[in-house]
Amino acid sequence: MRTLHRLLILLGLSMALMGCTSLSDKPIYNDQGYAVTGYDVVAYFTDNKAVKGSTAFQTEYQGSQWLFATKQHQRQFEQSPERYIPQYGGYCAYAMSSGFVVSSDPQTFTVYQDKLYLNYSLSVRENWLENKAQFIQEADGYWQQKVAKN
Repeated sequence: MRTLHRLLILLGLSMALMGCTSLSDKPIYNDQGYAVTGYDVVAYFTDNKAVKGSTAFQTEYQGSQWLFATKQHQRQFEQSPERYIPQYGGYCAYAMSSGFVVSSDPQTFTVYQDKLYLNYSLSVRENWLENKAQFIQEADGYWQQKVAKN
């Protein structure tokens, strides 16, 4: 039953997006021209919430523009960007656990074991949280395959 539920959610994700994105297009999820749709990735760790960044505090990294809410957050990111970049390039962690590259909503985040994970929606996030350790293990394998292709 759990497998059927997972398949239905993934089917809904793929139907909603009709043709998943290719990593060769955007290895870091970009929407509206900014990584993580312009949200401050440092704030997920320091404030435990999704905070919109400002164009006054931005930097370029891995071919994407990253926005921050404060100059301090921008500096923290620039000193250690790999610490803050979301897993799977910011694409949906749950979808990646089945090998799909699907967009994410910056409001649907989880910081787990000092890593940032994003999901497509709140309902997808709730399903992902039910078995996140397994989903992360599966997603890690798919992500390595997808990155290796580029």
